[in-house]
Amino acid sequence: MENRKPAGRPVRKYERPDARPEKSALKGVKKEIELIRLNRFIANSGVCSRRDADEHIKNGLISVKGHIVTDMGTKVSYDDDVRFKNKRLSAEKKVYILMNKPKDYVTTVEDPHAEHTVLELIGDTCAERVYPVGRLDKATTGVLLLTNDGDLAGKLTHPKYKRKKIYHVFLDNPVTKNDLFKLTEGIELDGMTIVADAVSYADPDDKSQIGIELHSGQNRVIRRMFETLGYRVKKLDRVYFAGLTKKNVQRGKWRYLNDKEVSMLKRGIF
Repeated sequence: MENRKPAGRPVRKYERPDARPEKSALKGVKKEIELIRLNRFIANSGVCSRRDADEHIKNGLISVKGHIVTDMGTKVSYDDDVRFKNKRLSAEKKVYILMNKPKDYVTTVEDPHAEHTVLELIGDTCAERVYPVGRLDKATTGVLLLTNDGDLAGKLTHPKYKRKKIYHVFLDNPVTKNDLFKLTEGIELDGMTIVADAVSYADPDDKSQIGIELHSGQNRVIRRMFETLGYRVKKLDRVYFAGLTKKNVQRGKWRYLNDKEVSMLKRGIF
């Protein structure tokens, strides 16, 4: 599938700061400067969510035009010199990418110990800096969302939002019905009880293939759950994440989300 760069940032509106013309006179007139809240600017840069941006501002980690800012209500323009830990941020156009992650690629921006990262699959085709939302371990394949929308990324990964994830699991041995029941009752991991929301045989003729739905974001959680029951995961594929599937996206390929999908994610209607 051809990967096409999305349209650029909308033309800004301008307005004289020293005048307040009537509404009829404003028609077709552009604003001189478009201001946005500082926490939104930071979230738009892809650094973090707005909630975390508020904490960074509060803790004096954000500067605007060379001055530390701690006022939560501060507004800035898109061209202002805004820095986080002295690194300049850019409120880029929001980009949303759906990837069918292949095996042996890590979901980190940079990793000196990894041979490949998922960002290599995007290359220079996307001008904006994007980041993986959540993690898939090196051996896991399937649906992966990448974006520079830090606010949305925070909502999709925070435990309280309970975003649904569905995996197709291939195991070394057939799974008994009793063990399927145990998964829905809860498995103890690191002092916590992890419960599968739903679990079933993915192939009625092959009891070693399991479909499992859960919300937990613990590291390697599915592999560890099955290991606790005495099974080894041979292959793990995420087939659904927050309303997104890998339909029509070949392994190792990606595409931009359409407007309807982006709206769905932002509104949480999935």
